[in-house]
Amino acid sequence: MTERTGRDVLGEASPPPAQDVAEDAMRRLARIQPGEKGALFTSDLTVNEFLLVREAGFRPLDLVLGTSVHHVGLQLGRWSKNQELTKLSDAMYRARELAMRRMEAEASALGADGIVGVRLDIEFKEFGSDIAEFIAVGTAVKADGADPGPGGTWLNNKGKPFTSDLSGQEFWTLIRAGYAPLDLVMGSCVYHVAHQRFTQVLSNAGRNVEIEPFTQALYDARELAMSRMRAEGEALEAEGIVAVQLKQHTHGWGGHTTEFFAIGTAVRPLRDDHVIDRPTVVVSLDG
Repeated sequence: MTERTGRDVLGEASPPPAQDVAEDAMRRLARIQPGEKGALFTSDLTVNEFLLVREAGFRPLDLVLGTSVHHVGLQLGRWSKNQELTKLSDAMYRARELAMRRMEAEASALGADGIVGVRLDIEFKEFGSDIAEFIAVGTAVKADGADPGPGGTWLNNKGKPFTSDLSGQEFWTLIRAGYAPLDLVMGSCVYHVAHQRFTQVLSNAGRNVEIEPFTQALYDARELAMSRMRAEGEALEAEGIVAVQLKQHTHGWGGHTTEFFAIGTAVRPLRDDHVIDRPTVVVSLDG
């Protein structure tokens, strides 16, 4: 099975494998003895999420994370043309991918079956407005009574722990409904929106009118991000992608350059029956 396909859609070469997990992290992971009596776990799940993940048949092992600090550069484009800035699109994708791989490596070192509640964030640093840290963090979990279905494993079809950005409540509902997460899938597109000519600005002054080049540019950029996320889902042979988010960030590039980022959880069926119990109404008999 192929790796994530966002880079391939861009026509760029695949990046080198992520560097080894940091030595400090490996020492921390080595001290953890998941499954041992009295072993301590850490998790950023809320109390309700933790209990529902346990109810779904999984136990938390530890908080896992990956990080990648990148210089977010510039790419020249034609001032008057709508166009994707492909080098920036690939750079933004690659940085997130490295963070995700390092988080997955920590989970694999723990023998985890998956990672739930994944957050994928970007933080720009004070020591440089063009230097950003890409962070992936989530709770590694191990199946504890949960049935993985006909495949016999909770690992995805790349042989790695599944990843999901679903909340604990959403994860519980997904498992109860007969579906399993495969992987977080994503697509990125950095796009330059053409500037209006001075005559165009004057002609639109005081009028309610659609600016068609802007409409088309934003439509095209969103479509590219969505199609790349979809391509990743297809490479995983997923049945679908749930909880899709389509985010827009300027990242300090200015008003005419923006990134559209699509992300969601690819899922597979655990069984043919996807019916869950209906909620039961409880009427209090107290006064």
